[in-house]
Amino acid sequence: MTSAESPATVTLADVEAAARRLAGQVLDTPCVESKTLSEITGAQVFLKFENLQFTASFKERGALNKLLALVAARDDGTAALKGVIAASAGNHAQGVAHHAQRLGLRAVIVMPRHTPTVKVERTRGFGAEVLLHGESFDEARAHALEVAAAQGLSFVHPFDDPLVIAGQGTIGLEMLRAQPTLDTLVIAVGGGGLISGIATVARALKPGLEIVGVQTARFPAMVNLVKGRTHPQGTSTIAEGIAVGEPGRITRAIVRDLVDDMVLVDEADIEHALVMLLEIEKTLVEGAGAAGLAALLKAPGRYAGRRVGLVLCGGNIDPLLLSAIIERGMVRAGRLARIRVDARDAPGALARITATVAEAGANIEEVHHQRAFTTLSAQNAEVELVLQTRNHAHIGAVIASLVAQGFEAKAY
Repeated sequence: MTSAESPATVTLADVEAAARRLAGQVLDTPCVESKTLSEITGAQVFLKFENLQFTASFKERGALNKLLALVAARDDGTAALKGVIAASAGNHAQGVAHHAQRLGLRAVIVMPRHTPTVKVERTRGFGAEVLLHGESFDEARAHALEVAAAQGLSFVHPFDDPLVIAGQGTIGLEMLRAQPTLDTLVIAVGGGGLISGIATVARALKPGLEIVGVQTARFPAMVNLVKGRTHPQGTSTIAEGIAVGEPGRITRAIVRDLVDDMVLVDEADIEHALVMLLEIEKTLVEGAGAAGLAALLKAPGRYAGRRVGLVLCGGNIDPLLLSAIIERGMVRAGRLARIRVDARDAPGALARITATVAEAGANIEEVHHQRAFTTLSAQNAEVELVLQTRNHAHIGAVIASLVAQGFEAKAY
């Protein structure tokens, strides 16, 4: 995917300089094989655990690289520094706030109004002044630029800045150092800072390595730009960390020049990947952090036999959203089922139903006995059961047991 546009404005030397600045200030996170995911997908899957950073996201790499450059310019007298301001859905905000606090800088963060509470409160916990404004990242960014101009603050862009891109690129250096035989990278894309930095490194150190970007189908802006598509844009996604309506000017050029392909994943794909990482790897990621695995699970044949590197780029997720995703994942896996049983409304009927379910090995989580809101005859009732089951075959066995006892039963 190349073009005649101006060449990338970030080089391997820039990323190496960022690595020297960041040494000892951010984690060199593990990049190790997941044997279970490798067996499931048919590829050899290596996970880069950026969710283990102090702020639970890779974003602090680029933020810190930018802040250190601003501090250096202030200290050598080439620029004034009254403080910094950023616009972010959360992870960039925490990176800027945390390291600004460490460096003794004033930090103002503008976040969209619907940013998950866990990210807002964590950002405030780092001492930043948080302003909630707008319905999207783009509206928050526009307001942040207005505040920056009014108060003389230095704007720290979450992705469209060479220093930020170089900071994110240090992930690529670490991945190829830890796993030099990787032949494919599958990277989540929002504004493009992460994939731009990693691609800069990969193309310089291992030109033949395939680089695939992943976006949620609800926010396909980079796909539309670089592939000339017209996919509609949605208004919300569980992967809010990559919910960017307008990718960067610098990053789109780098993606066009250096990234081989861009793919889309659906919300259900991301949910499935998130639950798998939690269950198999015992690691918590947010929606954006699961996007790479979602792409792998959606098209395993494309990556079969390859050595694939994925970046678990963030782990900040609202607990209520996580709870909902886990429950939905259990439903898809057949481990949580809802069954409706039509029964004679007579003493002992409910006891017979529950005893039959117990004998079939399922655990009852909820029972709802419905008499009024049903189309059954007045002598009958509907019993709705929510069951903990082993798999879809087990659900079928439970229903068969109920039918054998003379009940009408079905899953729905």
